[in-house]
Amino acid sequence: MGRAPRQYIRNSAQEAERFRLRAAVGFLGVALALCGMGAWYFKLQVLDHSDYAKRSEDNRIRQRPEVPARGTIYDRKGRVLAENIPAYRLDVVPAEVGEGTRAEIDGMLESLAKIVALSPEDIARFHEQRRISRSFMPITLRLRITDEEAARFAVDRWRYPGVELVPYLNRRYPYGDLFAHVVGYVARVDKKDAEMLGEAGAAFTHIGKTGIERAYDEALRGRIGYELIETTVDGRIVGSAGRIPAQTGVALRLSVDAELQRAATIAFGDLTGSVVAVDPRTGEILAMVSLPSYDPNLFVNGISHTDFRRLMDDPARPLFNRNVLGGVAPGSTIKPLVALAGLDSGKRTPEDKTLSTGEFRIPGQARGYRDSHTGGHGWTDVRKSIADSVNTYYYRLALDMGIKTFDDYLSKYGFGAPTGVDLIGETGGILPSPEWKAKNASKQGPWYPGDTVISSIGQGFWKATPLQLAQSVAALADGRLRRPHLAVARLDAFDRPWTAIAQPSSRPITDNPGHLRAVQEGMEMTIHGPGGTARPMSIGAPYRMAGKTGTAQVISRRGSASLDPKKLPMHLRHRGLFVGFAPAEDPTIALVVVVEGGGYGGSSAAPVARKVFDAWLLGKMPEPVEKPPVAEQSATASDTTDVASPASSASPAEPVAPMPVPVMPGFAPATAPATPREDARAPSAPAAAPSASSPAAAQARR
Repeated sequence: MGRAPRQYIRNSAQEAERFRLRAAVGFLGVALALCGMGAWYFKLQVLDHSDYAKRSEDNRIRQRPEVPARGTIYDRKGRVLAENIPAYRLDVVPAEVGEGTRAEIDGMLESLAKIVALSPEDIARFHEQRRISRSFMPITLRLRITDEEAARFAVDRWRYPGVELVPYLNRRYPYGDLFAHVVGYVARVDKKDAEMLGEAGAAFTHIGKTGIERAYDEALRGRIGYELIETTVDGRIVGSAGRIPAQTGVALRLSVDAELQRAATIAFGDLTGSVVAVDPRTGEILAMVSLPSYDPNLFVNGISHTDFRRLMDDPARPLFNRNVLGGVAPGSTIKPLVALAGLDSGKRTPEDKTLSTGEFRIPGQARGYRDSHTGGHGWTDVRKSIADSVNTYYYRLALDMGIKTFDDYLSKYGFGAPTGVDLIGETGGILPSPEWKAKNASKQGPWYPGDTVISSIGQGFWKATPLQLAQSVAALADGRLRRPHLAVARLDAFDRPWTAIAQPSSRPITDNPGHLRAVQEGMEMTIHGPGGTARPMSIGAPYRMAGKTGTAQVISRRGSASLDPKKLPMHLRHRGLFVGFAPAEDPTIALVVVVEGGGYGGSSAAPVARKVFDAWLLGKMPEPVEKPPVAEQSATASDTTDVASPASSASPAEPVAPMPVPVMPGFAPATAPATPREDARAPSAPAAAPSASSPAAAQARR
């Protein structure tokens, strides 16, 4: 028989206890979950309320950047040199063009090009900017939209989400090429500029590239403002929720005078070179010309390949700022400063005389160093050495001083270092020294006595910028070395007064007024003396001037000393220089003129300087004149510097021809923009290397 199944007796008490335990655990779990949820709600609603409220507000409020007006630039008399004019541009927010994909953006651009002219350069620049910008930031597609294009776009605007027609202020330079190397220009922001500006400056479309526009870019561009736009969920604008105003850029007043700048440009005619005019009492730059020049308006919204190639292929280098980046051997224009150094060092007195026989020889050497006249100048004191440009006086003086003392004094006068002008990229030139030669020209051997000799007349390894020469001649006029500068005052807001821009303190160049006066008298004799190398300048002048001519050799004259430099190819001709100041008794202007390929300074640079003096002191503008034939040009050879050539091969001095006094009409209206300068001359070939670096010259210095 099978066994019957066992019967279990239910324990109701035990089951009830188990149920109560399970219920308690479940209740505890539910309670913990509710507490956790309550804590989370507390965190969201209380602790993180401000954060989520801000996020919600950000979804509703969008910032639209407002680019401020760039500061206006004026000349010393209030003429506008750089201004802003109203214009329209097309901005694109990539994230709002459909889904923001490349295909959708390309399709939009292709369709938009049927309404608004878009060049391949515009599209390429847009894509380049898009790669480095955030998708929600507006990117400028095209600047300077015409009224007709703006009207066509307004009709079909609904078809192009994310594309906006934005009013803005476009930079304009009313004087064109007249101030290209002073004011400079702004141009479109590139990748490097965008990285420098950062996200805070991403709304800026232009930035200063050269000149004052670059040196004072941060102040001129101002601070970006924002308009708070209220939008719907789908991004539609429903109103404005406030505004953070933009801060307009600082306005600048420069020391330059537009009429003097124009006069210097006209005085140059078809010549290539530079002019720097300075107020010796303050260091303010009155005019700064570098020719040939270019129209800075070409660069504002992107220069075309054709125009850029034309400028780059011009051998005369119109984009090159000769006053800041250039440099030439100063030639005889350095002699007044060397004379002052000789007096202050105690090696000479104003009455000491040196015999000039036409040739100077270093003791123990057979090779001679020539003077400008075959028979010499006779007994020469410091005044005559400057007026007649007597090389022998400086040959002997430099050897007596020694190159160490020579360098100490010339560096005191500002050579071998940048002047500190408020422009970017200024070069410091070269002040010849044994250290410089050992570092940069060691293949030419150690420092020889001949190096010292030719350095005394501004040749050899010398390289000085026109700004350095202007600073030094201003110091000779006033007795103090000052920092040349362009910006003199700034206007931070329309309801504030103009504020002067502080300048470094000046320093004296000599402790002996008698020494300085002797040098100044020699410079006066250069123009008003019977044998002065710039005597034609004085004809018809109602005021007295002081100055010094100079010639910077491009090739050595050894073996071709009697050759007229004006018969050489343009790129082999000497550079003519002039430095001076006026009125001689109370100078208000000091200037330097450098004429590339001009030959002798007395015949090329001095006439330009006279016209600039007349424009400043007499208020007259030079009349444009055609360049006379070469056969009719004459010059004085007294300011040339001969490097190590036999005395028998010296060239006789050329006859001095009187310089006609220009007939000058009155000033043009202050608001009239400058007439573009016509560069009708044939471009010159690149200049040859200075003769000082040639093997023949190196051998001569030994």
